[in-house]
Amino acid sequence: MSDIKRVVLAYSGGLDTSVIAKWLEVERGLEVVTFTADLGQGEEIEPAREKARAMGIPDKHIFIEDLREEFVRDFVFPMMRANARYEGDYLLGTSIARPLISKRLVEIAKETGADAIAHGATGKGNDQVRFELSAYALDPDITVIAPWREWDLTSRTALIAWAEKHQIAVPKDKRGESPFSTDANLLHTSSEGKVLEDPWEETPDYVYSRTDHPENAPDTPEYIEIGFETGDGVSLNGERMSPAMLLAALNELGRKHGIGRLDLVENRFVGMKSRGMYETPGGEIYARAHRGIEQITLDRGAAHLKDELMPRYAELVYNGLWFSPEREMLQAAIDLSQQKVSGTVRLKLYKGNAMVVGRKSDASLYSEAHVTFEDDAGAYDQKDAEGFIKLNALRLRLLAKRDR
Repeated sequence: MSDIKRVVLAYSGGLDTSVIAKWLEVERGLEVVTFTADLGQGEEIEPAREKARAMGIPDKHIFIEDLREEFVRDFVFPMMRANARYEGDYLLGTSIARPLISKRLVEIAKETGADAIAHGATGKGNDQVRFELSAYALDPDITVIAPWREWDLTSRTALIAWAEKHQIAVPKDKRGESPFSTDANLLHTSSEGKVLEDPWEETPDYVYSRTDHPENAPDTPEYIEIGFETGDGVSLNGERMSPAMLLAALNELGRKHGIGRLDLVENRFVGMKSRGMYETPGGEIYARAHRGIEQITLDRGAAHLKDELMPRYAELVYNGLWFSPEREMLQAAIDLSQQKVSGTVRLKLYKGNAMVVGRKSDASLYSEAHVTFEDDAGAYDQKDAEGFIKLNALRLRLLAKRDR
């Protein structure tokens, strides 16, 4: 640590990371570089520049970047190709943002000659693991500083007192203890802590910020069409859009119809269970549409194998192993399966639900001639089923004769 002179901090501009920036300078004697990523969190991020300047950080060491397109194109969409849901429900909105932030932290460290990176994740959560596993995978020699694991500012009162002592502005809404904490990006918003800590109590309405209440959603359903090419969404209602534009447009539709709410008790990688409330409006619509187009374009063997691989893939993303060889191996297999996953899906949005009601594709494997209840004109000989059944029943019959 004595060799560390300069550090790049993942900086939101909020109270916690402002205190961390000053703490790194005062307690560690380090020169601080700040990095603020716009991942579509829905907040103005330019104020972070003024806050960093107010702490004496020169402009050349203040990095603010719009990463929305890279985030959706290179991280969200590849994950969605896998239909990834952690523990069957969670669309991994927080998890998938961390490797991109870590990637830029490491790159900026190299650009600025910094010796270390720092983050504001606590020692109880998953994010510390995600940030650091990603950083070490990209630069095995990087030093990571995690103040929450080191300092003695163990309460909000102590944090505010330290901030005031060092002339850091404390917003009025931070002086009372926050009822819950939130994290947001273009894919989702998550809320945890305080009013959500009792898993028996229903999530209060005021916690939801990304979606209208399904009960108050329009009484008339809305139909939309999403176009796909090789596994990725490319259009909405016939209008071509970039990845970030498409997800943003779906977010607005999901907000309006109250889609994408999830109340979940999950198993954290660090060992404890936690209760969180997630809102993933556009992501939920997109995920259902993607499965819809796969239904007619993926062979049964490929589709079922993907479903077997998905829990492992989702766990790798959740645990912070995006840059691991096993995730990249799974991604290669998943991407190969998507070569013919192109076409259009029609969905019905109504009071919290996104229902697939139509799909079409030039690469469809669906054969109406084979499944019709009418005359199939010889497309399928039903007599063939007898031998098929007997061959598949052979081992069962042998077992039954032995055991009776």
